Amino acid sequence: METDFTPLPEGNAGIAARHPGDAGIEADPAVIFHEDFEGCRAVDDLSAKWSKLVHPMNMRITSEPANVHSGTQALEITVPQQHERISVGLDRTLAVERDMLFLRFYAKLQAGFNVPQNSVHNGGYIAAWYWRGESAGPGKPADGRNKFLVQYEPDSQPPAKFPSPGPMNAYVYHPEQRSKWGDHIYPTGLVVPNTNLRFDFGPHFVPRPDFVPELDRWYCYELMVKANVPGRRDGRIGCWVDGRLIADFPNMRFRDVDILKIDAFSIGVYIADNSARENKKWYDDVVAATSYIGPRV
Repeated sequence: METDFTPLPEGNAGIAARHPGDAGIEADPAVIFHEDFEGCRAVDDLSAKWSKLVHPMNMRITSEPANVHSGTQALEITVPQQHERISVGLDRTLAVERDMLFLRFYAKLQAGFNVPQNSVHNGGYIAAWYWRGESAGPGKPADGRNKFLVQYEPDSQPPAKFPSPGPMNAYVYHPEQRSKWGDHIYPTGLVVPNTNLRFDFGPHFVPRPDFVPELDRWYCYELMVKANVPGRRDGRIGCWVDGRLIADFPNMRFRDVDILKIDAFSIGVYIADNSARENKKWYDDVVAATSYIGPRV
């Protein structure tokens, strides 16, 4: 049973509005993490805030103005042209596990970014126990007790033809997933795989149009994951672009036990086969919090 449905906030109605330019945002009582890359002289310095650096040799701190969202520095990720799969990014483990988390980050994809018809994940995720035990990692389904994950990302291989990088969607490991891999859930309500099967998002679901981000342009992305109360379908995913709600998926079941809680978030890029070309992505102004953050003002 879905319960406690309330409209999600939008625009400058969040934490960032209280901290113009994000000044002092890290001290806000609702903020649990802030990274603007300004204090990093080199990639190794990222270890001061991040729990794990994945393939740090493919990252650098850039100060090129065109590739910095605010301030003087940002994170640059480079995926080399190669057939071998690679994951590059930053992971953060929470000191206190939570039932709900908001993750905001600014990101820009390189002009010409292209991963044709291939497995790719690039964006940010919020997860519960995803890397723990025998069920850790991709290809091992969630069962309500072992893990869940929601990654907010553009999709290079959606069911319909879109320009690169493809439409934004939520890539979700949850107990009702349709294969051993996560489901791609689009703002329209379409779920991949098995697109002929409708998913029950409950009576409050509002289909929204697909959104394809432009290349070589900074966007503010925000992801919310709210875990359900076991026995209820009151879990929820919210996705924003530049403060506009582009997807809202209520009526979600993520867990069947109370102890399964959000313990990590991440930003990065994964590509299974990047043989077409070298691809780059930039990140800046990352905030994780217990309530809606919104864009910098």
